[in-house]
Amino acid sequence: MSTIYLNDPKGYDPRISGFLEAFQRKAGAYPPGTCPLVVQQALLQTAVSQTCGKCVPCRDGLPQLAALLKKVLNGKGTEKTLAKMRAMAEMIRDTADCAIGWQAAIEFLNGMDAFREEYASHVATGLCADGVGQKVPCINLCPAHVDIPGYIALVGQEDYAGAVNLIRRDNPLPTACAMICEHPCEERCRRSLIDSPLNIRGLKKYAVDHAAVDTVAVPAPGVPTGKTVAVIGAGPAGLTCAYFLAQMGHKVTVYERQKAGGGMLRYGIPNYRFPKDRLDEDIRAILTAGDIEIRYGVSVGTDVSIEEVRAGCDAMFVAIGAQAGKKLRLDNVDAKNVESAVEMLDRIGNGNIPDYTGKTVVVIGGGNVAMDAARSALRCHAEAVRIVYRRRQDDMTALASEIESAVTEGIELITLEAPKAIEADENGCCSALITQPQMISVYDSAGRPSPIDANKPANRIPCQVILIAVGQDIVSKPFEDFGMPAKRNVFQAGLDTAVPGLPGVFVGGDCATGPATAIRAIAAGKVAAHNIDEYLGYHHKIPCEVSAPPAKENDRRPCGRANITERPAYIRRCDFDHVENAFTYEEAMQEAGRCLRCDHFGCGVLQDGRD
Repeated sequence: MSTIYLNDPKGYDPRISGFLEAFQRKAGAYPPGTCPLVVQQALLQTAVSQTCGKCVPCRDGLPQLAALLKKVLNGKGTEKTLAKMRAMAEMIRDTADCAIGWQAAIEFLNGMDAFREEYASHVATGLCADGVGQKVPCINLCPAHVDIPGYIALVGQEDYAGAVNLIRRDNPLPTACAMICEHPCEERCRRSLIDSPLNIRGLKKYAVDHAAVDTVAVPAPGVPTGKTVAVIGAGPAGLTCAYFLAQMGHKVTVYERQKAGGGMLRYGIPNYRFPKDRLDEDIRAILTAGDIEIRYGVSVGTDVSIEEVRAGCDAMFVAIGAQAGKKLRLDNVDAKNVESAVEMLDRIGNGNIPDYTGKTVVVIGGGNVAMDAARSALRCHAEAVRIVYRRRQDDMTALASEIESAVTEGIELITLEAPKAIEADENGCCSALITQPQMISVYDSAGRPSPIDANKPANRIPCQVILIAVGQDIVSKPFEDFGMPAKRNVFQAGLDTAVPGLPGVFVGGDCATGPATAIRAIAAGKVAAHNIDEYLGYHHKIPCEVSAPPAKENDRRPCGRANITERPAYIRRCDFDHVENAFTYEEAMQEAGRCLRCDHFGCGVLQDGRD
């Protein structure tokens, strides 16, 4: 007679769960720059440990595949080894009984294709390709490569002005990033191995809150070079480029079509997320960096020709952003009270706040612009706000924190509903959005599950205002006529931001990548400035009078992450005042103390110039 147990008789599974949580943290903190073959080996070994041993391809094939990969890593592999690995992986993929075997084989084959050059380097030289090697996670994942451990250490020493100056050695918009950066630097923070990533954005915000950047002197610019550079667009990419060029000693003229600088930082991000007086702090500091003139209210290509601008300077940087909203092909899309969310946010940025009193507003889209438009509509006294999205909430591209804030403020998410038509009344005003229910299906080429029409009747969502937030577009035609190549309105350029065929013309930011983040635009402006400097015949280095303090011994005790809190939803949803509360001194010091100083300990020792 066999005994039947209610649960695991050894009680291992609950205990294993704790170790698996640590394993997940370890995977999430995988160091940037790691050899891809090492990562594949780790994935294979994990699959080997999971096999049940019933089927030969998984039980015997995966260990043999791992042994062949180890041979390549040890510099003893040949082309024959690679061919044998591929054949074995294909056999495991096609014959293994369960997902443990065939999915491991599929991932391995995908890796062989994705990292073909790395495999070739190991076979040819026994070594990784040039440039492969572990890097400081936060610095490497910051597009502008800001010295994050350095300024966190300065915050920990209460040297907030020093922290500001160390940040703007690589990023002249510290306040902007402290308020709205999507903080990719936190993604693989090594602190995750112990508890959770550092709140890097929170510490940057604490620094700029205690040392406003326009009160911290910018380093003196270099000797004037006599060279002139035109920058088209005063958004984050244009302002960054202007700052660094001025620090190098060049004269910069910025052309901006709006009445104030900042681009989408001012005209796309609502005040409750980024107060414009704080943006002005960054801009005022930038204008003290050297010989910079901003000509507001000038649209290049309309008020002044591109040819004229280019003829009047030694080099030109185009950073016009992506400030036009995309439309949908729907019946009655031109009805009254139907507009682009980008245009609605632009109007608010210009001080023209709409009145939605008593109205139901529907926002179409699932990105950050959709969240900004919906939360702004609520603050414009809408009676109800609903976000309609054709995929699942998990598939929304908006930050999880923005989605959570929108829901907390009372905005309804209607997911798996695709816009089908707009209903208009006898006066030509929208009266409802007609949607077709969706079901989620197979993954597309971009790696996202595709929505398809569900076998359900269409729905009618009554509303008086519809805001379309399905993407942003670039007004590229005048520049294409000038000779700048573009693909689907996105300008084409090399990684050095230089425009092919047009010497001295550079491009960066959203207009060269498509709509992206502010920190990526800042990084593009920084790269462009250095390459323009090289084009003009120089090789300047940006001055910085502050350095990172010596590293202290790590505090390895597990400690909870200090998060930035927000004003209560029932209060903040009624105004455009900033929603975030400030860190306390105790929170900031505790959070700064959690930094493991990966710039000093481990592989990431930074040498002269901390580069």
